[in-house]
Amino acid sequence: MKKSHIFILLVIAAAIGIVVSSAGDASQYVTYKEAQALAQSGEDEKVHVVGELTKNGQGEIVGIQYEPLKDANFLAFTLVDESKQTFRVVCYNPPPSMQDFKKSEKIVIIGKCKGQEFVASEILMKCPSKYEEKQITAQK
Repeated sequence: MKKSHIFILLVIAAAIGIVVSSAGDASQYVTYKEAQALAQSGEDEKVHVVGELTKNGQGEIVGIQYEPLKDANFLAFTLVDESKQTFRVVCYNPPPSMQDFKKSEKIVIIGKCKGQEFVASEILMKCPSKYEEKQITAQK
């Protein structure tokens, strides 16, 4: 074989190796019950759970436990996932802005279930978009 053919085969093998190794790091989107089942079965991979913060009858967010003067690295809150399951989330790396956190439409937590609570290593927020289309009415 020519040296160029060997080089091309090595490049292709390296590319395949990179794709296979990165595919193993990808975590999956699940509900809270599925995350619990994975944890009970011994799975040690992180998962994504999508949900919303719990609100009372007046639409105010409830169930957030965050005291930055006591411990700035502890945040606990109640989340409702897409299957309407309510559960407690604990995070030791809270988001920098609690105002943005409270305004979020949806929350994506990345982590693992431990016991009856979900320990999040990352929190991603989907905030209301200022770019949403609004109906404009013309005055005559």
